[in-house]
Amino acid sequence: MTIYNDALSSFITQTFAPEDNSLVHIREQIEARGLPDITVRPEEGRFLQVLVAACRARLALEIGTLGGYSGTWIARGLPDGGRLITLEVDPKRAEIASEHFRLAGVDDRVEIRIGDAHSLLPELSDEGPFDFVFIDAEKEGYPAYLRWTVEHLRPGGVLAAHNAFRRGAILDPEDQAPVVVATREFHQMVAQDPRLLATIFPAGDGMTIAVLQGA
Repeated sequence: MTIYNDALSSFITQTFAPEDNSLVHIREQIEARGLPDITVRPEEGRFLQVLVAACRARLALEIGTLGGYSGTWIARGLPDGGRLITLEVDPKRAEIASEHFRLAGVDDRVEIRIGDAHSLLPELSDEGPFDFVFIDAEKEGYPAYLRWTVEHLRPGGVLAAHNAFRRGAILDPEDQAPVVVATREFHQMVAQDPRLLATIFPAGDGMTIAVLQGA
């Protein structure tokens, strides 16, 4: 019987992922400054931080910066000398995120690159392999982002992708919206790729997690 619910979500946040003042401020400013309320929850942010630390990532990539909330959690999982490259198509959002990274004290390990991720990723090909990649951008691009990631992730590296459930829409056969179709395609690609060991972490709107296997 599945018992996960909002009360247990709150328990995880309160016990394992309490926000400090900077994280609270970042989350509040995302709404106050007109950015869409689509960032990860605190429990998801802590999960990202744990994943980064668990795979001993030194070079991380985030596709979709928004206001810098998830990037702050990721950056805090990096060791001294670690580096996060985060891609953001909107210059206004990138400016806000830059302020937030400074506020959180992680700006020394975060580099924001502005532009369309589909154009920026080929330029990053020679900078890897990456240890950790977090995908949280436009959902229609997830299959393309996955193909790039698998080719540029080190063996043992971790991929995470937000909004795995699309608020339950992936289970509705009548829902053929492009974002839902792309999400389903992404899941099938991850699940069927023999190089990946994968599952979904069911907090929030779901987080697809995969480890690239191999020597």
